[in-house]
Amino acid sequence: MEVIYSLIPGMMFFGVLFVIVLIIAVKKGQYEDMEGGGQRILMDDDEDMMPHPSKKPDAEEKP
Repeated sequence: MEVIYSLIPGMMFFGVLFVIVLIIAVKKGQYEDMEGGGQRILMDDDEDMMPHPSKKPDAEEKP
């Protein structure tokens, strides 16, 4: 029974702490774009990494 006297205030402390962390995260905009990451992974952005056919590789250039 004595352990309950320490567990109740401890859990109340952690509950208040989690609510404060949640409020800070919401104010900083953590949850504003919930679908952006899921949509961004579907976008094809490999075109910047692929060589363009009009460019010649550096090995073929002669000074």
